[in-house]
Amino acid sequence: MPYINVAAALQICALLSALPAQYFISQWYGTDSAQRIQITERIIASWKSFTKPYLSLDAWADCLKLWLSKTRWGEGSKTERNWYYGAKKTISGNNEAETHSYFAESTHVHSPKPEYIQFSVGQVIVHKKFGYSGVIIGWDVKANTPGEWLQHKYPPVKQDLKGTPHYRILINKANGFGKSTAYIPEEEITIIMGLEVHHPDMKAYFSGYDGSKYIMQPWLKKIYPHD
Repeated sequence: MPYINVAAALQICALLSALPAQYFISQWYGTDSAQRIQITERIIASWKSFTKPYLSLDAWADCLKLWLSKTRWGEGSKTERNWYYGAKKTISGNNEAETHSYFAESTHVHSPKPEYIQFSVGQVIVHKKFGYSGVIIGWDVKANTPGEWLQHKYPPVKQDLKGTPHYRILINKANGFGKSTAYIPEEEITIIMGLEVHHPDMKAYFSGYDGSKYIMQPWLKKIYPHD
């Protein structure tokens, strides 16, 4: 017995229903042939508008592509790095790809630690202006971001902040601030003790809390050995 897919089955049903449909049309609209033809054409047009999105392989393919694109970006937003532009690869003189990470994402060992870096990874902070709390998970000796981010973040009157230490923060979910991460200059934060931070990524960075700061996971301690 030959295989019949769903689309073919629906089309066969439509053909088999043609005669009963004509009978009901004649009962509803009398014997006026012009009117019957007009109604029949409307039914055919409605059928085509139905089959186009549901029986066309191209239409299903388009829907699948749209769903995949939304899923891909949706997964990316789980970490809510709406401030993060990602790792940028550059080609060096020997044609080897090197990775340059922004926003304190670099995995190179931060040693020695400059004396002017006041704060350490694992310390809990409060933003002086906005009031939210969070925990430091990385730092740069100065703002390390794409140029367009700096232009948006720092107007001409605040250009001097670009050369100051910047810290990457996991924002405490208990604050209901809306964002989960931040990259902010040193002058905007102050240290607080005895406050625990709630964030879905905490266990990835820290193994516990000693009351004054969070204990770094071994992989993070290797990057910041002096914190």
